[in-house]
Amino acid sequence: MKKILFMCINMNIGGTEKALLNMVNQIDNNKYEITLVMLEKYGGFLRQIPSFIKVLYINEYKYMEPFIKEPPQLLAKKLIKDKSYIKGFGTLINYSISKFSNDLSYYYRYLLRNVKLMEDEYDLAVAYAGPMDFITYFILNKVKAKRKAQWIHFDVTKIGFNKKFAEKNYKKFDKIFVVSEEGREKLINLIPDLNNKVEVFFNIMSCNLIENMSKNEKGFNDSFNGVRILTVGRLSREKGQDLTINALARLKNDGYNIKWYCIGDGHEKDNYKQIIKNLNIENDYILLGPKLNPYPFMKQCDIYVQPSRHEGYCITLGEARCFDNPIVTTNFTGANEQIKNEITGLVCNISEDGIYNAIKRLLDEKDLFNRIKNNLNTEVIDSTNEIRKLYKLM
Repeated sequence: MKKILFMCINMNIGGTEKALLNMVNQIDNNKYEITLVMLEKYGGFLRQIPSFIKVLYINEYKYMEPFIKEPPQLLAKKLIKDKSYIKGFGTLINYSISKFSNDLSYYYRYLLRNVKLMEDEYDLAVAYAGPMDFITYFILNKVKAKRKAQWIHFDVTKIGFNKKFAEKNYKKFDKIFVVSEEGREKLINLIPDLNNKVEVFFNIMSCNLIENMSKNEKGFNDSFNGVRILTVGRLSREKGQDLTINALARLKNDGYNIKWYCIGDGHEKDNYKQIIKNLNIENDYILLGPKLNPYPFMKQCDIYVQPSRHEGYCITLGEARCFDNPIVTTNFTGANEQIKNEITGLVCNISEDGIYNAIKRLLDEKDLFNRIKNNLNTEVIDSTNEIRKLYKLM
């Protein structure tokens, strides 16, 4: 039996974690032994991990976390002030070397100096998701494996991507999987030497499973009889929910009988609540919180909107395509690979105006609304065969 290891930060309720769960559920556990290594035991998806998966945690991470998440210079000063001179100066010196060379490898080597090499050897080890450079370094230096792969779920031109670190370390992987064609092009444009290692691996998704899960729970529990608009995603600036709040206020002022429902949680929640209150649309823009199963809402809504500023390959947009409700998406990386503009949805500019105008078209142009609905109803979506690309590595 071959052994595969995946590494991520935790099992928070998010698209990347859901994509990982979808993938491991497609792997034949009679032929492959799967290990999931996480930095912390946290997240709403922890209970969704299949029982056949071996789960390990890097217990030392709780001591390293402040050195990764907080400014190292301030942390070092605090340690020195508390008379932890060796740790303080060690942190300061190694971080300074990394900053000067623009390569965090030196700093990570210092942080992981007391972490032993993992005992088992694997046929494949995957740096899947998390504080990406840290997990990349860990897989390359603390895991024994015949082959190693790096996964990239984000737009390398939008998120703080350390090009020098990637140039030094990504070449050590046997394969680099990127979740969209556009994402692949952007990575290769940044680091041309990786051309032969980079391959597109679309997030695995089964519409049959999603459709079945949409029947398991009730979904909307209000008596509203107007147009329901839905957005699913972490409440953060990159997901763009702030654009939708203002768009809804304008649509309400135009007289449309609509409500906007938003599934998800995140650090922008309080900020969004305040914006909603300021615009006096508290009864019209509904924050539903996180949902393990958002599919009943996806099935029952009238319009699905994905307002992201940037993505790698948006899994919630793919899931929305499993139903026949017209879709509006902003033009982030990979959006045009999922939605054919004016055929299976509307692709708009990443702006409040773009979202407002696209929804207004769907509300006003019934022929357009019905044409998109019919096209989505006949579209076949199944990416489960992507798992073969993983098998080829072993």
